[in-house]
Amino acid sequence: MGMVGGGPGAFIGEVHRKAARMDGQIELVGGAFDINPAKSKKMSKVLYLDPKRCYRTYEELIEKELKLPEGVRMDFVAVTTPNNWHYPIAKELLEAGFHVMCEKPMTISVKEARDLVKIVRKTRRVFGLMHNYTGYPMVKLARDMVKKGELGKIRKIVVQYPQGWLATAIERTGQQQAAWRTDPKQSGGSGCGGDIGTHAENLSEYITGLKMTHLCAELTTFVKGRRLDDDVNCLVKFNNGAKGVLHASQISVGEENNLAIWVYGETGGLEWHQEHPNYLYVKPIGKPMEVWMRGNPYVGQCSPAAGRATRLPNGHPEAFIEAFANIYVNFAETVRARKEHRKPDPLALDFPDVHDGLRGMQFLETLLASAKSNQKWTKFRT
Repeated sequence: MGMVGGGPGAFIGEVHRKAARMDGQIELVGGAFDINPAKSKKMSKVLYLDPKRCYRTYEELIEKELKLPEGVRMDFVAVTTPNNWHYPIAKELLEAGFHVMCEKPMTISVKEARDLVKIVRKTRRVFGLMHNYTGYPMVKLARDMVKKGELGKIRKIVVQYPQGWLATAIERTGQQQAAWRTDPKQSGGSGCGGDIGTHAENLSEYITGLKMTHLCAELTTFVKGRRLDDDVNCLVKFNNGAKGVLHASQISVGEENNLAIWVYGETGGLEWHQEHPNYLYVKPIGKPMEVWMRGNPYVGQCSPAAGRATRLPNGHPEAFIEAFANIYVNFAETVRARKEHRKPDPLALDFPDVHDGLRGMQFLETLLASAKSNQKWTKFRT
């Protein structure tokens, strides 16, 4: 594994590193960790890496790694930069023959996303997108319950992601994570929508298997002088006739990372909370609510994918970094199978890919168009 981004002071890059190494299947060997070459070199010392494989730029990484023999050079590279760099870096890596794991949102435009779909198809490289919440065992259980028809036809989906960390203008205090996320040049056309609204969109489509078709959206910037939205409210239509509500916020004081989803069908409902991720609440019609608990044998019996994503016995919590690790395990198995010219375990194909990245950008395009429109509904362009 190599990495672009994730230098000193970065949050998500360090999470990627910890998660990728968790199961002993992936070794970090180098990278271009910061746009400042001195900081990139500093990161190599922190990570005890060979300084010869810590590069000044991603272009240098590609050039020098390709000179190494197969089996020594990086098999894949994780892209953990601000959003505006995802497309150009991923494009060059794929075209040079590297497999890619990319942070979300995949690009900053639908055009870039469509280009990446074509490039992945042409290069036949494995492309993973880090929508990490799909890695939780109980999210996989929820998806498989819906797929089996245990809730009946889905009628309504409510998904939320409120945070409170941007309730004040901390981007003006030098806070690195806030600064780039509120900068349209680095983050793209939507702040809150791109950063966490895409997680809500992805989670609702992953669990239900449905696709959003229309949005009625409102974007608000509450903090004076902020250049991007910090609050999102949407009504949603899905392709089976189901209706939904999606809201995301970064100015909801007192909230941390309260991603949660409720799915209601004709014969039952379910509920999952990211801050209490080891429990899935299942509500069969006319019966008492059931609490399904991660790590119990009945979870794996109902959902082999959830069983595969479970490391510890029940009562020992698994959470955020483990969800990242589950995506990395499946991605690594798929890369290994590609290198060995064999088909991967079907369960290993369960990770977000370039098509999920395109969906995310179509969501953002529709979100922005709806917020600017006087029409009640704005249709997704697919």
